[in-house]
Amino acid sequence: MPLKIYVDFALGPKPLELLKKGVGAHQLLLPSKPAASVLTKPEVDPSFYQADIAFGQPDLEAIDKAESLKWIQINTSGITAFDTPGFREKMEKRSIPVCNSANVYNEACADHLFAFMLAQSRRLVEGLASQAANGSPEWLKLRSDSGSLKGQSALILGYGAIGSRLVELLAPFRMNVTAYRRKARGDEPIPVVGPNELSSELAKADHVINILPDSEATKDFFDAARFSDCKKGSVFYNIGRGTTVDQKALEVALTSGQLKEAWLDVTNPEPLPAEHPLRALANCYITPHIAGGYLGESEGCVQHFLDNLKRFENGETLVNRVM
Repeated sequence: MPLKIYVDFALGPKPLELLKKGVGAHQLLLPSKPAASVLTKPEVDPSFYQADIAFGQPDLEAIDKAESLKWIQINTSGITAFDTPGFREKMEKRSIPVCNSANVYNEACADHLFAFMLAQSRRLVEGLASQAANGSPEWLKLRSDSGSLKGQSALILGYGAIGSRLVELLAPFRMNVTAYRRKARGDEPIPVVGPNELSSELAKADHVINILPDSEATKDFFDAARFSDCKKGSVFYNIGRGTTVDQKALEVALTSGQLKEAWLDVTNPEPLPAEHPLRALANCYITPHIAGGYLGESEGCVQHFLDNLKRFENGETLVNRVM
């Protein structure tokens, strides 16, 4: 029996054509005013209430009224708006599976982190801006300031698919990599520490890698106390969510020398205002939340949905199910 699939976000011609072909006999419900980005809340089109499947960022109140809804596929990796006990309970009662699109962005996010780490160790920002002559003081400083990741230690907080892929990328450098999880699964390929060991592990890590999601439990997770636990002169990276960091505490840690540098792809708010103190720090490097992006990203998101649609039709386990 054909299903009705509501898609609430804008798609370019190529991914839209891929979606239309991929759904086959199923019916697409496309609102007249789709969301331009994941940061904008789309208007709820009346056709939503006929949908069997929602693909995008469906409105929470509208979900309550959509009686025919059978599955929700979120088009982002983050699920902040949906990740509440109340919503989880509703979805469980209604037997509605909820999936995110983590697999669409994991590889690019891991690449971005890896690039941050290499740029930091090889002083690429300074090197690319320099026209120093061979043998000059500036040239000698660039060479002596450059290092290698080989043998250094890293702590990954928020160890999931992105962290797992980063570990693979770092393998040739023979780094000592540890993961932080509230509760270890037991099948992790690297050592895992929990809340009781976090302070002592931060004190040993040369690189502190934050991939924590946004939630009540992670708000300002990196505060003044947490940064004071870090090894003096360590480097901090964040591609998780900006809300997980107390940015005033980060500023103090960077200006005091507690942290050597920070490499951020996420801030709070986004974009960070031009006059924000972090913008003025020479040891704070910021990219504008682009870590998950790549050529063909929209097509990848659509294909991820289509692959899950086949699983849904066949009663198979859905990929990236979060509820």
